Amino acid sequence: MPTRVLVPSGVLGLGFDRDALRAGIARGPDVISIDGGSTDSGPHYLGTGRSKYSRASTLAEWQVLLEAGTGSGIPVILTSAGTCGTDATVDWMVEITDEAAKRLQKKLRVAVLKSSQTSTAIARAINTDRVSPLAHGPALTVETVERCQNIVALAGIEQIGAAIQTGADVVIAGRATDTAGIAALPILNGENLGSAWHGAKIGECGALCSTRPMSGVIEIEFDNEGCTVEPMAATARCTPESVAAHMLYENADPFELLEPGGRLDVRQATYRALSERRVRIEGARWQPSPTYDVKLEGAGPAGFQTMTLVILRNERYVANAQDWVGNLGKFLEGEIPSRTGFAPGSYSVEFRLIGINAALGSLEFKDNLPNEVGVLFIATSSTQERATEIAKLANPFLLHFPLSETEELPTFAFPFSPAESERGAIFEFLLNHVMILDQPMDAFRLAIVEVGNGALR
Repeated sequence: MPTRVLVPSGVLGLGFDRDALRAGIARGPDVISIDGGSTDSGPHYLGTGRSKYSRASTLAEWQVLLEAGTGSGIPVILTSAGTCGTDATVDWMVEITDEAAKRLQKKLRVAVLKSSQTSTAIARAINTDRVSPLAHGPALTVETVERCQNIVALAGIEQIGAAIQTGADVVIAGRATDTAGIAALPILNGENLGSAWHGAKIGECGALCSTRPMSGVIEIEFDNEGCTVEPMAATARCTPESVAAHMLYENADPFELLEPGGRLDVRQATYRALSERRVRIEGARWQPSPTYDVKLEGAGPAGFQTMTLVILRNERYVANAQDWVGNLGKFLEGEIPSRTGFAPGSYSVEFRLIGINAALGSLEFKDNLPNEVGVLFIATSSTQERATEIAKLANPFLLHFPLSETEELPTFAFPFSPAESERGAIFEFLLNHVMILDQPMDAFRLAIVEVGNGALR
């Protein structure tokens, strides 16, 4: 029998079409699988061990999925819980599940898979040559590991499969690859390996592979020869182009995908329209690797930041905004250390021109000028006090610094008072490495808890 996986959305917290969800449930899927996070929004969430998404929104959507799934005897899988998938955000998600179950007046068995790593364990792996860099990165040192506030390993289908095999109503997993939660049950059921991974990659972001991305819900039916993708919203369609294009999404190589235990090769894959809405995929191949390794993600503190935003609207200053910030930057290079006594290497300042090159910086290729430009000044240092001191020093010059020495002082606009906004601690990614495991569960912990109706204490 084929294995049907219902994917409600690309991530819990993004929302989905409730009618489409009902249509998907009516088709009797074998499992509901949804992702809970990613590194898309930067290192802050992993560094702090907190979710990007609002608790209220997460609870509301999760309760709908639990009611739909467990009410029909369908297990529900959530991977990368709480955006970053640390033990803390897994626990946060278990608490939310308990609250949702109480509201639904249900008692649920939850398989809890945790992915956080200790610096001691990673140091041991480094010392036994079990850690190597990805993408030509530097070798990992124990000193770098010790700088990490949180480290997670990304689970694959082996770990998610172990959680499914407990027979729990719900699986809440820490950090995992985006595809693992979708591919695990089809592979457990003996479906085609290449197509299981390929279909999971296509479906990882829900209806993003369709003509109505925000509808969210898709069904992927896996069998021993391939898989079929269909959106559940009545007005959405999957086409060979919309489906094939998703191999380009967040993937350095559109023909290969690295996963724990091997790689997916889709060079021979075919995409065939079965109707205006459904696409058949066949031909992908799974190539096992000689060792079993998992990706490591780690984030650590990178100082504190204070920001100031000023608006340039005078046409001459808008037209010469890049020169203006260049001149002001050079001026501050001398003023900051002479006025504060801070050593030049103990802080950094940055300008971003919102409306001109804030996203791409020096890579910007368009030269259309807006009516106004937001100049974002960012000061970073080892303490919040120092970062704010630098921003306050820059304050009068952000408001009045002229383009040339011979002209009158201009006046720009601060949209906020006070002009300085303290961002607090900031974080940076420190790990982009893989770690070899003897057994897939060596870096993970699996437990069963009961939630709802007073079960969770």
